[in-house]
This record gives sequence, C-alpha cells and structure tokens, in this order.
Amino acid sequence: MSTINQYLSDDHKACDDLFVAAENAVAAKDWPGARDQFDAFTASMRRHFAREEEVLFPAFEARTGMSGGPTFVMRSEHQQINHLLAEMRSALERADGAAYLGQSETLLMLMRQHNMKEENILYPMADQALADESDTLVARMEPIQA
Repeated sequence: MSTINQYLSDDHKACDDLFVAAENAVAAKDWPGARDQFDAFTASMRRHFAREEEVLFPAFEARTGMSGGPTFVMRSEHQQINHLLAEMRSALERADGAAYLGQSETLLMLMRQHNMKEENILYPMADQALADESDTLVARMEPIQA
C-alpha cells in the first residue's frame, strides 16, 4: 500500500533525476545526449502531470468540493512549467547552452516550490480526504504514459 504522497513524491524524485541528467549533458555540450535526456525528462514530467490532472485532481475535487483551491494553483503552475520546457527545448535545438541553463535555473526554482506545495500541502490533504481510495487511485495513476 502506497500513500498518494509517497507515490507522487517518488515520482517527483524520478523527474528530478532526469532533470539533473539533462542539465549535466548540456553543461558538457553533449547535444545528442542532452536532447535524449531532456526528452526523457519531459516525458516524465508530462506523465506526472497527467497522473495528477487525470486522476488525483478530479478525485480530490469531487471529494472535497474544492476546485478553485490547491488543484487550481497546481494546474496553473503546470502550465508555467510546460512553457519553460518549450523554451528549454528551443534552446536545445539551437545548441544554446547559456539559454538552456538560464531557463533551467528558473525551472528548478519553480519545481522546488511547486513540489514543496504538493508534498507538504496538497498530497497530505489528498491522503486524508481520499484515504479509502488511495490504493485504487495509485493503481489508476501507475499505467498512465502521457
């Protein structure tokens, strides 16, 4: 049995590891490797967002009646992150390490704040509100491949 918090926090860690690998490849000017690592990171982020937006957020909103609260903020931040990912992709296509690393720094700060809010506020709230269906929700999130 995995709590929602544990499952999605572990997912954050997996995304973070891929982020670091992509950043290291850019810093080494390994452009093919950087693109591969960035593609893996982006796919991991999109999968994570889909797990939240397709499974967790609707269940949480249905149970609590809160649709303008934490899930609204998280969706908005997902959009901001996706915008930064697009800018980073563009920098990679131009092999512009300085632009990539500048956007990467911004993304890192945003991800840290975002993950902290989820892991310390939203996920514990979800674990409490959805305790009776957490196993089912985690099982529904697992196969998602955005």
